[in-house]
Amino acid sequence: MSRLATPIRKNDSVLVITGKDRGKRGRVLKVLPGSDHGKVRLIVEGVNMIKRHTKANPGKQVKGGIVSREASLHASNVQLVCPECGVQTRIGHKLLGDGRKVRICRKCEGVVDK
Repeated sequence: MSRLATPIRKNDSVLVITGKDRGKRGRVLKVLPGSDHGKVRLIVEGVNMIKRHTKANPGKQVKGGIVSREASLHASNVQLVCPECGVQTRIGHKLLGDGRKVRICRKCEGVVDK
């Protein structure tokens, strides 16, 4: 069983560090695990917006027209924002006294996991 190659999970707050949307912050809506090569991609709320031309489908209550939605971006182009100190940071891991392994902020040593 393969592991995800990123410490970023769904509902994390991230900052885009490269690309056309550099500097934008958003919440991770979906993590798309790649193939065996670890090409993990993320869909981030309000980032990397694209236009899709959709065909109307009355059976599924889908209107036709041009729809704007988020496209995926590579996990290496974002950095996690610590919920405690509010800055972009790298992620570390720590074992707690009760045996749980949690993600921690490298800057403030605060626990990222709820």
